[in-house]
Amino acid sequence: MTTALLPPDIEELARTVVEANSAAGRQVAVAESCTGGLVAAALTEIPGSSAMFDRGFVTYSNESKMETLGVPLEIIETFGAVSIACAWAMAKGALEKSKADVAVAISGVAGPGGGTDLKPVGTVVFARVVRGAEGEPEGELKLFEPTSRANIRRAATICALELLLP
Repeated sequence: MTTALLPPDIEELARTVVEANSAAGRQVAVAESCTGGLVAAALTEIPGSSAMFDRGFVTYSNESKMETLGVPLEIIETFGAVSIACAWAMAKGALEKSKADVAVAISGVAGPGGGTDLKPVGTVVFARVVRGAEGEPEGELKLFEPTSRANIRRAATICALELLLP
């Protein structure tokens, strides 16, 4: 009988994120698209996560990104859902609609279809917004090896968890 829901490396990283944010007295929120709630699932798998995890938003469709997180239609039409601009707007919306101190957003093309020449399968964007922070928003585009949908989502989950470390 298995006692772990997630792979050991994700569970250990999630435990580190929970412990570090709890110790810092920091609340977190996540806005997920291609990971479909995996980041929230990883965090809530850890006992004591309620001390630091405020909420998660799974906004898979463009409509949900706009309705739930307030992502402007212009961003989606101009840059697409898989863009740093969209991920930043998602993270900003998650922060505004939560009590969190930091929010991370993830959007990408997990495949096997849906890729384009400009955004091939494996393209994932991340953004982190910290409440009260000045300056440019933090965003990153990663191109993961398109080995499988599961591998892309797993790698994106790990990257998002790392962005939640204080």
